[in-house]
Parts: sequence; C-alpha cells; structure tokens
Amino acid sequence: MSSDEKLTVAQVGLGYWGRNLARNFDDLTDLRWLCDASAERQEEFAERYPDARVTGDFAEVLADDDVDAVVIATPVPTHHPLAKAALEAGKHVFVEKPPAMRVAEMEELVGLAEAGGLVLMPGHLLLYHPGVQKLKELVDSGELGDVLVVYGNRQNLGVIRKDENALWSLGVHDLSVILLLIQEEIVEASAHGHAFLTEGVEDVVFCYLRFASGKIAHMHLSWLDPHKMRRLTVVGRDKMAVFDDMELAHKVTVYDKAPEQASDSYGEWRTRTGDTFSPKISNAEPLKLECQHFIRLVSDGWNGREMRDGLEVVRALELLTESLNGS
Repeated sequence: MSSDEKLTVAQVGLGYWGRNLARNFDDLTDLRWLCDASAERQEEFAERYPDARVTGDFAEVLADDDVDAVVIATPVPTHHPLAKAALEAGKHVFVEKPPAMRVAEMEELVGLAEAGGLVLMPGHLLLYHPGVQKLKELVDSGELGDVLVVYGNRQNLGVIRKDENALWSLGVHDLSVILLLIQEEIVEASAHGHAFLTEGVEDVVFCYLRFASGKIAHMHLSWLDPHKMRRLTVVGRDKMAVFDDMELAHKVTVYDKAPEQASDSYGEWRTRTGDTFSPKISNAEPLKLECQHFIRLVSDGWNGREMRDGLEVVRALELLTESLNGS
C-alpha cells in the first residue's frame, strides 16, 4: 500500500488491553471491524465506534477483502490459531504478546508471514517505550562499558491470573528487553517458582539466563508482593543504568559506579563512585508508538526482524517453562 493510504484494520478482542489498542488504531488508521465474543462488548463498542462494523464472527472479518491488517488482543491460548487464520487469509497481523505458546507454533506463523510477504508483529510494548530505547542507546554507545548483568523486577499484589502464570504474563515483558539489550544466544536457562493461589499456575517465579559470552540475566516475577515494581537494571563494567517505569520524572538513571583496579593497588579491587544523572525521556505514549511502528512496517516494507525477535522470546519462554516444570 502507498504511504498516503490509510491502513484498513480489523481488531479482534475488546477486553482490558484491546480497548487501548482500538483507541490508538482508530486515531491512526481506518478501524473497519471490531470483533469480540461478548455481546455486551459488541454493544458498547458499536456505540463508541459507529463507523466500524461489529461482529462476534471472526470468519466474517477475514472474508472482507478490504481489510489490510488484523489486530489480535484475545487471551494468550487463542493468539496462535487466530494469527494463523489471519495470515492464511492474506492479512498483515499485529498480535499481542506472546504470539504463540510453543516454538513450533511461532515458527509456523513466521513461515506463513514469510511465504505471504506479510507483516507479523508481536506486541512487545516495552521495546517501544522511550525509556527502554534510551537504555538500548546507552548500551549500544558503549557508555556503560561491557554489559555484565541485566536483571528485572516485575512485581505487584495482583492481578491474579488463572490462564497463564507469572512467567508468561509478566516475564515476557522483561525477556523481550533483555534479549534486545544482550543480543546473544542463551546457553543456560533455569526457572523456579510456586503456585500458591491457583494450582498449576505459578504466581511467583525466579528466572536465570546465561548467554554465550558469559553475560547473565535474572528476573523476579510475582503477583504476591507488597511493592509494585517495574524496573530493569543494567550493570556495565564502567557504569550502571536503571529503567524504572514507576518513576514519573526519572524513568532512566545512569550511575557512574564501578569496581576498578587502581594501578598502585597490587591488584586489589576498589569501588568508584561518580556522578548520577537522568537523561531526558520523551513522555510519548509507548502504545501509540508501537501502533505507529506497525503501520510503518506495512506501508514501507520490512525485513522480518520483529517477528524473528518474537520467535526468540518464545524460545526463551519455552526453555524457562521446561525448567519450571522440572523437565
């Protein structure tokens, strides 16, 4: 499609997160269809978006040749079959994270997108957050020195889920960023957790990753915690940086702190402490930036990087799940 044409979009799934996506795609594109199994939601969104057609039948959406792209914001177990059907119907696909729950399923989606020349973009929201983009800039510029450790804290008291555990619901966010920052193959993955509230659904999970160069990463994921935390810490050899999404004014803080060996210290390690500063971060809505990125991929063409990155996230989730299950 040409850059001056508006993308024609259909959205399936109008729940908690789906309504945010619908708001953004309605602002940015031609939101042609809204699809949800709930009659109550159909009625609500028909009033909110009178120019869109509303249905509970996904097949009806796919049969419309005027639809360029499908946005999927349904429960995680439905992501793969819905995305597969949309790709087979020749539609570009934006699908919320994770697009699939097994590597084989994600590979199938990637293959369909490649064969059809279609965009398949996973909804890894944090990758489009200006704070995370700044963190990536700091790593790539070498300002932090060689990255040694990345660790994430994603904790809260609720929302308790029954259809996906803390690893799949919370960990996917931090995993996408960790893989973006380190850009290496995982050589070891382990996870430990426990289901305290719902049998078989771990609400507390601790994860460890080791990469080919020796870099390591850790994630603490929990719905059972007195603190609401959304924080990623990058420890470099020269400096350290923290992205804290709960901070209003200082989303990213850089610490000029590191261990070092002074030339006259006989090999003893000392710590060095310098300045601490917070670079200016745009307050643009990450979700809007993400939606705009999808639209650009469809209009300008793409090389498939986003879906391949999404495949690596699913691969890491599968490795950690095998460890969590004691495989």
